[in-house]
Amino acid sequence: MAFKNFVKELNGNRVEGELLITMFYSLLTSFIFLFIAYYLKLKTIESIIPKYGFYLFFSALSYAIITPAIRQVRAYKEFPCMSGMMIGMTLGMLSSFLIGFYVASTNGMFYGGFLGVIIGIIIGVWTGKSCGIMGSMEGIMAGFMGGLMGAMTSVMLLNDHLKTAGILIFIISSIIMIKLNYMVYNETKETEREKKDDHLFTIIFTIVLISITTWIIIYGPRGGIFQ
Repeated sequence: MAFKNFVKELNGNRVEGELLITMFYSLLTSFIFLFIAYYLKLKTIESIIPKYGFYLFFSALSYAIITPAIRQVRAYKEFPCMSGMMIGMTLGMLSSFLIGFYVASTNGMFYGGFLGVIIGIIIGVWTGKSCGIMGSMEGIMAGFMGGLMGAMTSVMLLNDHLKTAGILIFIISSIIMIKLNYMVYNETKETEREKKDDHLFTIIFTIVLISITTWIIIYGPRGGIFQ
């Protein structure tokens, strides 16, 4: 029954009613950025779409499922300790794992892993601090571990269905994010919203992440067998 109420709220007036719109704005922002970048600069690079298109596409999808959860968490200043720790851990782990996986697939474990670590720790601490120091610690630990694990997984799968694994990893991560959205709804359904972000936040946040990811994947350094 509670999950049905959550689904109904996706069209409601609470922050949950903005989740799908936020996802759409994030995805649209990434695609517009990649379209402009391709026609201004990237189309001169030989075989860019076969080599990098899959990983850029799924990086954009990854940011599109992470951004709504960040917006949902930011709508409230504080969470109970266990909930805040779960928020920091989940967002830190998934953001670092996904980006670590897709970037390491083109640039190697070191560069992909530590880009994932940096992004995951920032997001994990940013959202986990809603319950204080323990949530921040969970965000750091999850971001640190997830980035390296995602990168390691991609390198281990280079000759064994790498792209198929990338699709499955994204699907599983999406399910986890839906569960996180539902958990936050359950924790806050009796609470008044404290902060309202406009979609400028979504656009700027997405542009920053997709531009960094695009630059690293296409022009960034490569390690190991990718050199």
